[in-house]
Amino acid sequence: MTSLIRGGRIVDPSQDLDGVQDLMMEDGAVVAIGESLEIPDDCEVFDAAGMVVSPGLIDIHVHLREPGHEYKETVASGTRAAASGGFTAVACMANTLPVNDCRSVTEHILREAENHGRARVYPIGSVSRGMEGKSLSAIGDMVAAGAVAISDDGLPVSNSELMRRALLYTRHYGIRVIQHAEDLDLSGDGVMHEGQWSTRLGLPGIPGSAEDVMVARDLILAADTLGKYHVAHLSTARSLQLVREAKARGLDVTCEVTPHHLLLTDEEVSKSGFSTDCKMKPPLRSVADRDALIEGLIDGTIDAIASDHAPHHPDEKDESFSCAPFGIVGLETTLSLCLDRLVRPGILSLSRLVDLLSWGPARALGLPGGTLAVGSLADVSVFDLDATLTIDRHTFVSRSRNTPFAGWQLQGRAVATFLGGEQVEAI
Repeated sequence: MTSLIRGGRIVDPSQDLDGVQDLMMEDGAVVAIGESLEIPDDCEVFDAAGMVVSPGLIDIHVHLREPGHEYKETVASGTRAAASGGFTAVACMANTLPVNDCRSVTEHILREAENHGRARVYPIGSVSRGMEGKSLSAIGDMVAAGAVAISDDGLPVSNSELMRRALLYTRHYGIRVIQHAEDLDLSGDGVMHEGQWSTRLGLPGIPGSAEDVMVARDLILAADTLGKYHVAHLSTARSLQLVREAKARGLDVTCEVTPHHLLLTDEEVSKSGFSTDCKMKPPLRSVADRDALIEGLIDGTIDAIASDHAPHHPDEKDESFSCAPFGIVGLETTLSLCLDRLVRPGILSLSRLVDLLSWGPARALGLPGGTLAVGSLADVSVFDLDATLTIDRHTFVSRSRNTPFAGWQLQGRAVATFLGGEQVEAI
């Protein structure tokens, strides 16, 4: 089929493109970009006048919970949430039940995506069998089945020799090891960032050094092995500086940050009245950490913004702050939050944000997409910079509702997504 997105502002950092043009797609690929393209017979036309047209947004840190925790999220509900938030692709973490540590689980996730998905799904296999941190998973089999990276996210790879072997072994496949950087001995039983607010509130804290120590160790191992390394949900100024220095030395290192670490600080735990929707790991950090992360977006150190979409059932979050699980949802809020709080005040250009949500994630994990170059995959996101949105957890497509942003009034929202040139229905 042939389809045309007409008259939108095409923003594609991969081509240094920002202007009002038409986009023609045919047989799943981009075939032309230009002004006033001729409309062929039997062509479906989407009028994007006044809207932004970008390469399909990619979220490289999502928990779809299937198999094993379908009451929190499924591949079907999670990809519908992705499409609703403007994302055309997600990379899903391995902490399912059973853990995605072998070919059969990877294949199951991809079958569910093929049968029920509203966005492309790229499975991330576990580093260790059962995420127990003892021995490597069947990495080759998972890659052959479709895994694009490995990670024990939710848990760190604490064993240094296991991390070294993972970095060495994945060189054969050209994939990244994604680390949940946390020294568990340092974080202990902490439930929020260790600082003035944890002291005032009487809650056990997680020091920033719990992240920094692990990142520092891993970068030494990455230098020794020449492996491909990625820091998930980076949250501290010192970890960011370590990554910046590693990149300057030529190491193949990438990192991501989340909207909540960019927009909130540890004070939010107090302001929210101990809301468990402000409990995530890594925890909300200090003002200085937040400001450093924003600087990392601006100077190019950070490769991607990712939601760390971590759905939990309302009953699980309806606990005391110390007992509730870590994590929030983010697929349906990430784009609007970034448009309103980063682009609208001029902190980031629109092109840089699109880079962080599409081309950057695609480069980090070696995924298709992230560009609208002729011949590329026809995955497209369309959003309206002027449309307003009030975040209402009760209208989420996701099966879970755990967000600290409920009630926020934002400007800018997703309008449509296209997969392989076909518009995704009912987002």
